[in-house]
Amino acid sequence: MSGFGQYSTGPRLGPAGSWDQASLIPRAPDAAIVSEPTLLDVVVAHKGVLRWRCHTKGRAAHSSQPQLGDNAIYRLAPAVKAIEDLNARLPDDPFLGKGTCTVTWIGSESPSLCAVPDQAELHIDRRLTRGETQRSALTEIESALATVGVEAEVYTPVYEEKAWTGLVYPMDKYYPTWVLEKDHPAVSGLQAAASRTIGGEAELSRWNFSTNGVAIMGLHGIPCIGFGPGDEPMAHAPNERVPVDHLVKASAFYALFALRMSGVGS
Repeated sequence: MSGFGQYSTGPRLGPAGSWDQASLIPRAPDAAIVSEPTLLDVVVAHKGVLRWRCHTKGRAAHSSQPQLGDNAIYRLAPAVKAIEDLNARLPDDPFLGKGTCTVTWIGSESPSLCAVPDQAELHIDRRLTRGETQRSALTEIESALATVGVEAEVYTPVYEEKAWTGLVYPMDKYYPTWVLEKDHPAVSGLQAAASRTIGGEAELSRWNFSTNGVAIMGLHGIPCIGFGPGDEPMAHAPNERVPVDHLVKASAFYALFALRMSGVGS
């Protein structure tokens, strides 16, 4: 039995960096634990993430005579409402929840602030629930933009940040949905260990946010389970905190789960 523990590689390597670490292990792990906050619940799934840039081009002109140009912002503007409307139509899943999409950034380029912009771009954050794919999601967004007459290039950016070691581990900003089914041996072992640790029945749950599980299980199929101290809504908040009692119980759980998976613990 081999295992792999993961908190976060943060912005240095991105989700694919988890696999770069796991590949240093002589054999593929039987299971991985992601210790992001779960409120001491057992997390077995979360939505996937897909990020797009939507880019339009216009024609620059002096802002005193805008009719001589073609404002790229105006060309892009209908896309914002189209994306909002698409979000309301996305499918729901009884366990993972609803797929979502939202605009998270808008920018433009022009020769100066007294010129009509000739380029405009927005960033779309798309969360994929069970059954959605990169292809199906792209078809939906392209159809939504075409319906409102937006002619734009929609593309997936590449994550290629440099780690402190200088390593660059590029990948498209597409991170698949993953679900570890309740009858998987890793789930039953984890739930039993968690219940013993917390002194009660551990609940099976899912994360709302995304973790390195998108690479560990979503991309590479290594069974991935989540258990960690703290509460998800507090993660990365300015007043983030973790109850000391959670730290004690989580530490005990990690030791007990390793023993159970290796066949030593009971």
